Amino acid sequence: MRQFLVFVRKEFYHIFRDKRTLLILFGMPVVLIVLFGFAITNEIHKAQIAVLDNARDAFSSRLVSRLTASGYFEVNRYLSSRAEVEPAFREGDIKLVVVIPEKFGHNFHHAKKAPLQLITDSSDPNTATTLTNYANAIVMQYQEEMGGKMELPLTIQTAVRMEYNPSLKGVFLFVPGVMTLILMLVSAMMTSITITREKELGTMEILLVSPLRPLLIIAGKVVPYIGLSFIISLLILAMGAGVFAMPVKGSLVLLLLECILFGLTALSLGILISTITNSQQTAMMISMMGLLLPTILLSGFVFPLESMPVALQVISNIFPAKWFIIILKSIMLKGGGLQQVWLPTLILSGMTLFFLALSIRNFKSRLS
Repeated sequence: MRQFLVFVRKEFYHIFRDKRTLLILFGMPVVLIVLFGFAITNEIHKAQIAVLDNARDAFSSRLVSRLTASGYFEVNRYLSSRAEVEPAFREGDIKLVVVIPEKFGHNFHHAKKAPLQLITDSSDPNTATTLTNYANAIVMQYQEEMGGKMELPLTIQTAVRMEYNPSLKGVFLFVPGVMTLILMLVSAMMTSITITREKELGTMEILLVSPLRPLLIIAGKVVPYIGLSFIISLLILAMGAGVFAMPVKGSLVLLLLECILFGLTALSLGILISTITNSQQTAMMISMMGLLLPTILLSGFVFPLESMPVALQVISNIFPAKWFIIILKSIMLKGGGLQQVWLPTLILSGMTLFFLALSIRNFKSRLS
């Protein structure tokens, strides 16, 4: 029994000496609780909206104030004409446009009815439906407040128009998300595991003494995954268009180039992970915690970022998946070109160069 207790104590010492194991054991529950506790929610707060107020009277101003006072909406800009609605959506920040017609207050009190239009960005159907429900509820409260208990009740007739996804098909949201997830798994996780396996089996040293330079060895390892990720992108696009009628309104060439760019970003992440790990198990755990979960929870794939605390919204900016999903939605659903996706494209390019530079630095330090 004493020998058994000594053996158990030795195992405890071994675990406590391994900082990476401790990080996985104690860090994983904390991270999961925080992510699932804050990210998995259907509530949306401070969604960015635009207002086209053609009435410009006290009644329309009071209605806009009710929308913003609810905490669900935040006016990002005021539009001057309907021609500005489409560009506002293409920029990606605006989720809802409230169109108030001329003589809104006059029609409300004299004609006993006033039209109101809500235009939503339905590239994310869950968010569009939620925001529409919020707005309708606030309009109903405003109507009751202004009408009171009159024999001829005053009514506001709300007309809802869904942009980019009028039928609210959920598959239009999940095809870009699934493409992002699979490319991240294939390019980043598999690359990190493949290179780490060479180190774990001791064959990396044999490769390093070969005539090939170290960078060429790494390049030879990842080139097959670049081609594989490109083929997977074509497969997902073909299935999305053929099976689910997923549109590609923008340039197909630009879309494929963006897929290659994201594949390179994910590959650079996989190389970086392989330079800081010595076992396949550790590489897999880091990939799962650092890439897979954030891709699902913090990219806007499943849960809208607007519903998360500001801290998580800021953290989401460091994950490439968020920017790639923005690119996919803009090109596939909104018909956007390079002018609309230049910023996320530049961010992904910068991330790729940064991860590669850090990987080369770590790789050289391990060889010295």
